[in-house]
Amino acid sequence: MGDDDSARQLRARIDTSVPHSARIWNYWIGGKDNYEVDREAGDRVKEVFPGIVDDARHTRAFLARAVRYLAGEAGIRQFLDIGTGLPTADNTHEIAQRVAPESRIVYVDNDPLVLRHAQALLTSTPEGACDYIDADVLNPELVLAQAGRTLDFSRPIGLMMLGILGNVPDYQEARAALKRLLDALPSGSYLVVNDGTTTNEERNEAVRQYNETSGSPHPYTNRSPEQITAYFRGLDLVEPGVVPTSTWRPGPSPWPTSDVAVLCGVGHKN
Repeated sequence: MGDDDSARQLRARIDTSVPHSARIWNYWIGGKDNYEVDREAGDRVKEVFPGIVDDARHTRAFLARAVRYLAGEAGIRQFLDIGTGLPTADNTHEIAQRVAPESRIVYVDNDPLVLRHAQALLTSTPEGACDYIDADVLNPELVLAQAGRTLDFSRPIGLMMLGILGNVPDYQEARAALKRLLDALPSGSYLVVNDGTTTNEERNEAVRQYNETSGSPHPYTNRSPEQITAYFRGLDLVEPGVVPTSTWRPGPSPWPTSDVAVLCGVGHKN
């Protein structure tokens, strides 16, 4: 199949007449890759739970802090970022390669819209490398096989899973996929997770309404704090442990620290 045919098929998979979760998220964090239908859907969620914008922005800020920690203090030079989302400012490879230009990053998503924008994620430094895999988190064997083209699985890897496990409705399926990925990583690797929690009733209602009305093929599921903490079972949690996203090693930020309804953590594999 030629490149033109592939591009046409990709465009056919993108429906701009219905809201899209990646574009809504892009709207909440101040991006420009969204349409009126996405902004309307995002505003409906904000009416029920105004804190969703803080959740989104602090999640993005946490990604930057976690990657800087891994590339800096922890000395990680390889990253597997699953559930990439739309490219925006300060993507994982940009942050990591700013600290260590030789860093190698593999992005994974199975969203046609993200795939269409993936070229923006492949602007690596000459010393490092970037790749993009079109794959589902529930197919860890494919993810691992294709990531092996760029990453060396005999050396530590930072596994980034921000907001993606909530898109797996069945908790046990999410745990099983995560376990398979972690089992493939060598000692010295890290897991970075954040996901929405069930502790805020407004957020619970906003997610319920979003799932019912958005037409998204990837409904979101909030998890309890205990469920999110269990993702790190068998790992050593990096201080301060599993905490609200805005409070994990906070640094300078354009947004004030707030009690966001998203939990995060970083775990180390011995």
